[in-house]
Amino acid sequence: MTAASAAASASDAVVQMAGVSTSFGDHVVHSDISLDVRRAEIFALIGGSGSGKSTLLREMILLQQPNAGEVSVLGVALRSISDADALALRLRWGVMFQHGGLFGSLTVLENIGLPLREHTELDDALIDEIATWKLQLAGLKPEVGAQYPTELSGGMLKRASLARALALDPELLFLDEPTAGLDPVSAAGVDELVLKLRDLFGLTIVMITHDLDLLWQVADRVAVLADGKVAGMGSMSELAAMDVPAVHQFFEGPRGRQAQQQAQQPAQTGSTSSKLK
Repeated sequence: MTAASAAASASDAVVQMAGVSTSFGDHVVHSDISLDVRRAEIFALIGGSGSGKSTLLREMILLQQPNAGEVSVLGVALRSISDADALALRLRWGVMFQHGGLFGSLTVLENIGLPLREHTELDDALIDEIATWKLQLAGLKPEVGAQYPTELSGGMLKRASLARALALDPELLFLDEPTAGLDPVSAAGVDELVLKLRDLFGLTIVMITHDLDLLWQVADRVAVLADGKVAGMGSMSELAAMDVPAVHQFFEGPRGRQAQQQAQQPAQTGSTSSKLK
């Protein structure tokens, strides 16, 4: 990479982590991890249990500080950030938590409108209107807004949580296991929604997932965490070609091969169609 291209890449980075190390007592989670997330890309973190995916995400969203290294999000260094600047920064991103994170005592519409009530001076009628639009944007019908989180299916709960993450029109979206526990049809719907949001609004999306179909269908780049390091980083096709055991394991077995074959089918179909024309 030339100096000019390196500078361009740095200026286009929405999330930057440099030399990040994290430990809990004697247990080392990360050791000198460096990565960047580029504007308007869908970036995924994958790795086995205990590889530190969730810890890395927590460090990006100001829920935890690494022991060493620097983290910068949307051009703001996080290590010495003030409370006021931290609040301003949080308003520029949205987070969809793995288990939804919705308040059980509030309706879905009230949950989605909560960030607007907390951080804007909009009146209740306008907030409800915006919340209903976000609900529909996430693929749910307006009447779902009157329900409570416990009344929703797993797929609906994921979408409702995503709608709340979108409430303040974020520039950056963090998704923690967006398809975990969903049936194949619901999971495929989330895949399509993630792509739609990125393409409609130019969102930058960072996600943790074990869903191989989601990775093949939507991820622009993927970082594989193993042994406290980034074992490999690139597109799924690039990772599939790497001769690195920690990376290769994600492409072995029936599930890995099936997801890869399904991802390649549209390209093959498109190629055949163009020849028929």
